[in-house]
Amino acid sequence: MARRVFLSGAILVTALLVYAVLPVHAGGKKSDSEVKISATQAKPDGKGNQVVIVTLDHNKGWHTYANPVGNIDFDSNKTVVSLNANGKAVEAKIEYPTGKVTKDKIVGDYNVYENKVQIRAAIQRAPGDNSPLEVNVRIIACHEKGICLLPATVKVKVP
Repeated sequence: MARRVFLSGAILVTALLVYAVLPVHAGGKKSDSEVKISATQAKPDGKGNQVVIVTLDHNKGWHTYANPVGNIDFDSNKTVVSLNANGKAVEAKIEYPTGKVTKDKIVGDYNVYENKVQIRAAIQRAPGDNSPLEVNVRIIACHEKGICLLPATVKVKVP
């Protein structure tokens, strides 16, 4: 009987510790309410090489998880950029900036993006192809006080 009570108490303490460590979600609010995303593109060169710049502009006190996030436990939270043209995925070389290291004694260190951050995507277009691009950015935003918002995938069209 004492062993069962001890195990029940240990499970309860573990559950409370996990709850205290995990970020709290702020209702039904999505991440794009605290992070504005825009995209611009350069004209393709004569060989069809084109660069798209994606800008994440975080409201004060908010961050998104960098790519790479640097902590396997947060890998699914990392910022991810993809591009589409004419409804089809475009192969792109995405250059994510280095994130700021966040030190955490409980969950370990991880990397985040704060303030204004630019992500560079290099693509190869067919000669003469000037069709619009759709940039998709998946983010999870968290506040420095531990509140995280629901994930959002923001779609931005660039002419």
